[in-house]
Amino acid sequence: MYGSLGLLATPVLGSSTLFSSKNSTKASSHNCCLATQKTIGVTGGSQKLLGHPKFIFPSKISTYGRANYSPAISAVLTDDNSAMMTAEKDTENFGLLSVDPRLEPFRDHFRYRIKRYADQKKLIEKYEGSLEEFARGYLKFGFNKEEGGIVYREWAPAAQEAQVIGDFNGWDGSNHKMEKNQFGVWSIKIPDVGGNPGIPHNSRVKFRFKHGNGILVDRIPAWIKYATLDPTKFAAPYDGVYWDPPPSERYQFKFPRPPKPKAPRIYEAHVGMSSSEPRVNSYREFADDVLPRIRANNYNTVQLMAVMEHSYYGSFGYHVTNFFAVSSRSGTPEDLKYLIDKAHSLGLQVLMDVVHSHVSNNVTDGLNGFDVGQSSQDSYFHTGDRGYHKLWDSRLFNYANWEVLRFLLSNLRWWLEEFKFDGFRYDGVTSMLYHHHGIDMAFTGNFNEYFSERTDVDAVVYLMLANCLINNILPDATVIAEDVSGMPGLGRPVSEGGIGFDYRLAMGIPDKWIDYVKNKSDEEWSLQEISWSLTNRRYCEKCIAYAESHDQAIVGDKTIAFLLMDKEMYSGMSSIVDVSPTIERGIALHKMIHFLTMALGGEGYLNFMGNEFGHPEWIDFPREGNGWSNDKCRRQWDLVDTDHLRYKFMNEFDRAMNSLDEKYSFLASTKQIVSSTNEDDKVPDAPGYKIGCDLPGKYRVALDSDAWEFGGHGRVGHDVDHFTSPEGIPGVPETNFNNRPNSFKVLSPPRTCVVYYRVDENLEESDDLETSSINETIVENVMANDERLEESAPDEENGAGPSKVGELEAEEMGEGTPDD
Repeated sequence: MYGSLGLLATPVLGSSTLFSSKNSTKASSHNCCLATQKTIGVTGGSQKLLGHPKFIFPSKISTYGRANYSPAISAVLTDDNSAMMTAEKDTENFGLLSVDPRLEPFRDHFRYRIKRYADQKKLIEKYEGSLEEFARGYLKFGFNKEEGGIVYREWAPAAQEAQVIGDFNGWDGSNHKMEKNQFGVWSIKIPDVGGNPGIPHNSRVKFRFKHGNGILVDRIPAWIKYATLDPTKFAAPYDGVYWDPPPSERYQFKFPRPPKPKAPRIYEAHVGMSSSEPRVNSYREFADDVLPRIRANNYNTVQLMAVMEHSYYGSFGYHVTNFFAVSSRSGTPEDLKYLIDKAHSLGLQVLMDVVHSHVSNNVTDGLNGFDVGQSSQDSYFHTGDRGYHKLWDSRLFNYANWEVLRFLLSNLRWWLEEFKFDGFRYDGVTSMLYHHHGIDMAFTGNFNEYFSERTDVDAVVYLMLANCLINNILPDATVIAEDVSGMPGLGRPVSEGGIGFDYRLAMGIPDKWIDYVKNKSDEEWSLQEISWSLTNRRYCEKCIAYAESHDQAIVGDKTIAFLLMDKEMYSGMSSIVDVSPTIERGIALHKMIHFLTMALGGEGYLNFMGNEFGHPEWIDFPREGNGWSNDKCRRQWDLVDTDHLRYKFMNEFDRAMNSLDEKYSFLASTKQIVSSTNEDDKVPDAPGYKIGCDLPGKYRVALDSDAWEFGGHGRVGHDVDHFTSPEGIPGVPETNFNNRPNSFKVLSPPRTCVVYYRVDENLEESDDLETSSINETIVENVMANDERLEESAPDEENGAGPSKVGELEAEEMGEGTPDD
C-alpha cells in the first residue's frame, strides 16, 4: 500500500539488529530455490511418539495393465502390460527442473514418478470416465438411496459371506444376505416399506461378514457417514449410523465461500476442547462463541482438528476410525455444516486436518476391521511390516490399490462438497513420502535423501492425484503438507512435476524457539542464527510459519508463554500490581517471537487456539492417567476477557499483527531481505540507531510491540517522522549502508519489534484534502443545525421550546417523537 515495510527487532539488551523488507517485487524463478532446507527431525504429527527402530523397504514398482471393468461399481487391475497406456510426452517435459536446475541429476527419478502418475490418471479416465467421477465413490459405496429402496455396497473381497444388520432388522441378517460380484464388492437393496425408507434415518447399522475360518464378525461400514456410541456405557464400541435426515432437518448453506486469501493467517482449533468449561464443546457452540473471537483477531482461515471420527479422544483426532463421519462427540453432520457456514459468513475459510497417512489400529470400530484374511492386493492396507507403523501403532494404506485410491480421493471430494470445506492440512506427509517414514532419519538437505529407492512412489502418485483432484473441484482450495523432511517439489504444481501442495508447514521453526527459550540465556540469543532458522527454506515453495502449534501445548511440554513465565503466570498477571521482571520479559519475548516468526518465517502464518494470548498450562485429554478428566482439555477464555489481567496485551498484539498483514500484505510478498544481523553491532536503548532501506522518503511506525496498548513502556514515538538520507553511490551496493541505498535513524529499545512503513506523500496530501472536505461538511452541518435550533428557540410565553427541540433531536437521530 505504501511501497515499503520494514522491521526492526531488538530481542534482548545488547543484541544486534535485524531489518527486513517485503513488498510486491517478484523474485526470479531461477533463483528462488537457492536456500537449502536443513531441517533435522523425524516424522511430524501430533501424539506420534518417536523411537529408535529403523526399517527401510525397497521401492515397490507397481505396474498396471488391463483392468476388468464394471462401469457401475469397481475396477480391479491385473498385471497385463500389453495394454499399458504410456505418457512419454508428459514425462519428458516438466518445469520443475527449470525452476531448480540443481534437481537435474534426479531427472530419471522425476521422469519415473511422473510417468507413473500420468499412467494411473489415464487408467482412471479410461475405466471410470474421469478423475472427478472416480472420486464420487460415496454415491455408490456405503448406503445410498436408489429408486424403490436403499442400496448398500461394501468392498470386502476376502469375505466368504456377508449380511447387513441393524436396528431395522433386529440385528438379524438372515433375511438380508448380500451378494458378491467379481470385483469383491458385496451389495444388497433394502426396499422401501409403505413409502418409507427400509432403514430409518439415525438408526444403527453394521456390516456382518464371514471370513476364512468360518467366524462371523461385525464391522462398521467403511463408508459410513456418522458413527456414535452409547454414552451410558464406559468404553462402549461405536456403531455405524444411517444418516439421511429429511429435508426439514437437513442444513442448507446460506453463505458463499469467501475468496482465497493472498496469504493464509490460520487459527488452528480443536472444537472439543474449545469450551472454557471442563467438557467437550459442540460444533454450534464453537461457531457462536469462538469463531467471532477468531474473526476479531483478524485471522482469515480456521483449521479444524479432529473432525474425522476417532474412537480415542486423546489421539487429537489423528487415529481415524471412520473417514466419512464427523466426530459425534461435538454434534451431528448438520451441526458441523452450521459451523462452516457461520465461518463463511464471517469471511473465514475453513481447512480440515485430513489424515490419509495412517489408520487407527482399532478393529471393531475402524477400517482396520476389514483386514481379515486378505492379501495386500485385496486389502486397504499393506501386509506385514510394510502395513504397520510401529511408532504410531497404526495401519498403513496400500496407495497402489485401485479401491484404496477410490476411497481416499472420494473422501476428499466428500468433505469439499458435502461440508464446503475450503481445503486441507495433510497430516503425516513425511511418513507417506518414504518407506522409512522418517524414523531415525536426519534430513540434512542432501537431495539423495529425497529421491531414491527409499521414496514411496505409490504414495507420491496418490498425493499428486489428490492435489490434482482438489484443484479441479475447487481451484481456490488451500492444501498444506505437514512435512518435516523438506522434499523439493512438494510445494510445486503437479503440472511441473511437483506433488502439488500450496504450502508446507515450516516445522523446524518451533523447535528452534523451544530450544532458545529452554536452553539459552538472553545474552546467548543470536539474531544471525534466528534469522537463518526463519529464512532457511526453498523460496519457490511456500511455507506456513508458526512459533508453536498444538504439538508444543500437549501434556509433557509447555507453551512458549509458560516456558517464559512458568508459575508466575498464576500470581503475576494482574495489571493492578507492578509487573515482575519475569512477567515483563515473558510478555515482551512472547510478542517478539511470534512476530519475528510471522515476518520472516513463511508466506502464511499459523497460531494454535489460545496461544495468541499466552494460554498457560498444557493440554491433557481425558485418560486413565488423569482420572479421565477434562480439566486440562479446555481453553480459559476468561483470562483474556478479564480486563485487569495482562493476557489481554498479548492478545491485542496478535490482533495488531494480523491487521498489519491485512493492510500491507507482507506475508504474500516475495521480496524478503535481511539487511543486518551483526552480533557485534550492539543496539543502544537510545535514539539514533541507523537502519538501511531501499526507498527514500518519510517513514513512520506501523507496529510497535513496546506500545502501551500491548503492555509495553511506550518508548517509541508513533507521531515521529523519520526522513531518509542517501547512502553511497547510486547503483553501487557495496558503497551503500548494509547494501541499501538509503537510511534513517530510529529508537530501538530492548526486547522490542518495531515496524516502519514508507509514507506516500501524494496519498497523504489526498487524505488531508479529504479530511479537510469532511471537516468543512461537518462545520456546514453544524451551522445548519444551529440555524434550525434558532428557529425553534424557546418561546417563553408559550413554553413550547423544549418540546420542539426534543422532537428535532429525535428526528435527526431517526427516532420517533415523544408522542410516538
